[in-house]
Amino acid sequence: MKPTPRTIGKVITILAQQIAHYENPVVTEIAEQTKQDPFKVLISCLISLRTRDEVTVQASAHLFKLADTVKKMAKLSEKQIAKAIYPTGFYITKAKRIREISKMLIAEYGGKVPLQFDQLMALKGVGRKTANIVMIYGHGSESHIAVDVHCHRIPNRLGWVKTNIPEETEHALLEIVPKRYWHDLNNTFVAFGQNICVPISPKCSLCPIERYCAKVGVTKHR
Repeated sequence: MKPTPRTIGKVITILAQQIAHYENPVVTEIAEQTKQDPFKVLISCLISLRTRDEVTVQASAHLFKLADTVKKMAKLSEKQIAKAIYPTGFYITKAKRIREISKMLIAEYGGKVPLQFDQLMALKGVGRKTANIVMIYGHGSESHIAVDVHCHRIPNRLGWVKTNIPEETEHALLEIVPKRYWHDLNNTFVAFGQNICVPISPKCSLCPIERYCAKVGVTKHR
């Protein structure tokens, strides 16, 4: 039985209070450091893929010192970009994507990051999570939910949804979570998932929402 919107809201409120004690997830850091600049949010998201948060923040800062606008970025060589974002994962491939996207934004969108979700998805290397993050933290949209591995795992573990992939989770959450919680939902679950509701052997003894959790798929916990 799925929880009511009231219960979901209560759980999210408890988690929001809990994560205030943790370090900000990379998405929050990106939003704060870029002052919600859509281009910087987009590039930082590309850098963050398969990369630790602290490395993403440092690499993004290094790159933006070289080029903090679309036009400046397009003028950099792939080698310059790769050097700036090293040691992020797949930094050579990411450098190529960053340069390609910068040139495409200039050629097709007047140097602006598109406001439409489908147009963001059409950019090479941009998936649903990145597109949603840009919409939320770059364009200030209140109509999207970004879903990463934590935001996929935890709602399934709680028993809110029964989905197999993040895209299914995104659509399911849009149906059951009150809209006022959409903006920060992924950020909340990321912080909680990194500290308490970890993938293997979650710290249930420290969990402030244990009473609301169905512990779906949990075979071992602390």
